[in-house]
This record gives sequence, C-alpha cells and structure tokens, in this order.
Amino acid sequence: MKVNRIPFAFLLLALFLGLTAFNTQDRIAAYESPERAVWQKPDEVVAALKIREGSQIADLGSGSGYFTFRLADATGPSGKVYAVDVNSEMNEYVNGRAEKGGYQNVSTVLAATDDPRLPQAGIDLIFSCDSYHHLENRTAYFKNVKQYLKPGARVAIIDFKKEAFHHYTESHIIKQEMEAAGYKLEEEIDTLPRQHFLIFSIEG
Repeated sequence: MKVNRIPFAFLLLALFLGLTAFNTQDRIAAYESPERAVWQKPDEVVAALKIREGSQIADLGSGSGYFTFRLADATGPSGKVYAVDVNSEMNEYVNGRAEKGGYQNVSTVLAATDDPRLPQAGIDLIFSCDSYHHLENRTAYFKNVKQYLKPGARVAIIDFKKEAFHHYTESHIIKQEMEAAGYKLEEEIDTLPRQHFLIFSIEG
C-alpha cells in the first residue's frame, strides 16, 4: 500500500481531532512516520514491559500495528499478540503486514466500543498506547476487561500529557479510574516526553 507523505505534525493533529477527510492511508502515514520514534521511543517502551517469551498480549487500539509487531517480536513464536481495534480497515492492514512478515503469532480482533472481545481469561498483558482518551465509561470498560485476564496479568497504559497534545488523559485521572475499576498501580515510568506511561495489575 502506498502511503501519502503528509507533514506528520499536521496529520497527527487532524487524526486526533477526528477530521474525516483523512483516509486509511493517511492514518497509516501518521502512525508509522519515522518522526514518531523520536518521542514515542518504542524500543524503550517494549523493554520496560519486561515481556516473557510465550506471553499472550492484547494491543488495545492497535491501529496500523506500530506496537503490535514489536510486541510480537518480544513474546516470540510461542506467544500471541491480538491486535484489537474498532476499525476494520486498520485490521485488514495489520493482517496484510502479518502475512507479509510471516508473523503467525499475530491475530486481529474487531472490537466493540465497550468490549475488546478477547479470548476468555487468556491475556497476560493488555497494552494501550494513545487510545485511553478515546474510550467512553473507562472504569466500566476496564472492569469488563478483567474477564479476559489471567491471574497476575498487567495493563499498561500510555496516553498524552496535557501540555503535549489536544487529546490527553492526565496520569492522576488514569490512576483514579483504574483504581475504581479494581486495579493497582505497579509502576509509573517517566521516560516519554509527551506521554504518561503507567502499568497496573489486578487488585487483590
């Protein structure tokens, strides 16, 4: 698929503002732009997750698969990554990337807005980057997510800081909502210049 080369900062802003003039190719251009790596630091993010080989991972709001395939490399062929998105065209794009790259440990899931539709009680790690602010009724959403998690599972949330972007969720709000959903904060990682990075586990 040929990707349009629109200035990254403008395109990303337009996407998060919800402008509809941008098609799937434009979205992929934003999500996969080399400029993103400067502030997203994807290799550092994946390293911080300390993923065990064979882990079952859900990439919640996977988009073009920016993190999906990095997570798949981390968990290895004995693991599994579910690329979860409400956008069927993005899922088709990820399926194409997986087939082309020989990733047999990647599967897409067409989610509902209130349910990620994951395998029951099979997930070791839910990872969500820049998607948390899009969710409605987030406390209820993550209460529902518990049915998909193994004992000892973790939830990693990355979202924009207030000063970094128009759409954001401040860390204290994420903490409040996740604690209300029955999770406890395990780690807050302060390495990303534009984003909060929080890791939670199931309370009790």
